Amino acid sequence: MRIVVIGGTGLIGSQVVKRLGEHGHDAVPASPNSGVNTVTGEGVKEVLQGADVLVDVSNSPSFADDDVMNFFTTATTNLTQAAAEAGVGHYVALSIVGTDELPDSGYLRAKVAQEKLITESGLPYSIIRATQFFEFAGAIADSATVDGVVHLPHGGVQPIAASDVAAVVGRTAATGPINGVQEIGGPEEFTLDGWVRTVLQARNDSREVVSDPQAKYFGTVLTGKQLVPNAGAQLQATSLKDWLAAGN
Repeated sequence: MRIVVIGGTGLIGSQVVKRLGEHGHDAVPASPNSGVNTVTGEGVKEVLQGADVLVDVSNSPSFADDDVMNFFTTATTNLTQAAAEAGVGHYVALSIVGTDELPDSGYLRAKVAQEKLITESGLPYSIIRATQFFEFAGAIADSATVDGVVHLPHGGVQPIAASDVAAVVGRTAATGPINGVQEIGGPEEFTLDGWVRTVLQARNDSREVVSDPQAKYFGTVLTGKQLVPNAGAQLQATSLKDWLAAGN
């Protein structure tokens, strides 16, 4: 199949393209660097000509509330319209576990808007909601550091390896649409502060990580297990211990 991967040069997208190519598919990475801009619409119709599947793993360059909402609503509108015109038979999108449970987060509100545009587009679709990636631990710590101390909420998380996310996205793209949402996560549940503390310690990072009930994650307070996948989630095999042992 010809599968166009929007965001195909990023952390997830590049791995999806590689995996699909290894399985004999014509996987086309699409990004502003390749002349495809989903916000302006440049190159979108052209790249989707003859495509069987569209995979959207793109992300907003800015996480400011207005910017991220504009990115996801504009880009998804352009993509769904172009996909419909091109006769694309399957729209696969990567989203986040907990999107509809944390309305105080501007980023997650934008992901809810993105999902709504896809589900109401009339296109056959699959939405994959993933938990936080192991690879994000360092950036989360950096963004939460104040005077050398990392302040994070104690809410639950069940992080996942980016390679496992890419594998699920690739398999989904190569099979039929589910016309619904599938949640995926890693094999173990942590608290957000506990997960990041474990990663920093493994990297000999001396910063103290403290549990702070007032600390926010993506603009929202975590009060419980909003970022933990539901009972029907597909849990992937890579543990945090194994991921760290691999030198990450």
